[in-house]
Amino acid sequence: MSNIDKRNRLEESPFTYREMKNGMVFIDYEGKQVRILKGKEADRFIKRVKMAGSEKEKQLVMAKITGNFKRGNEH
Repeated sequence: MSNIDKRNRLEESPFTYREMKNGMVFIDYEGKQVRILKGKEADRFIKRVKMAGSEKEKQLVMAKITGNFKRGNEH
């Protein structure tokens, strides 16, 4: 995994998520909402996060689902 997170940004745990009662999932980056998941996409995301072993793996799942954070434009 060290090859994926070369700048060690995921060590800081910048991503969080909130699961709502209606099944929606809100993903935040440094306190700002960046993605909303609904339906099957939200279900798959929750399964992947719960299967992740460490906090860094959870962060990687959230980073991948949000998309464009690989190019350094997350400022």
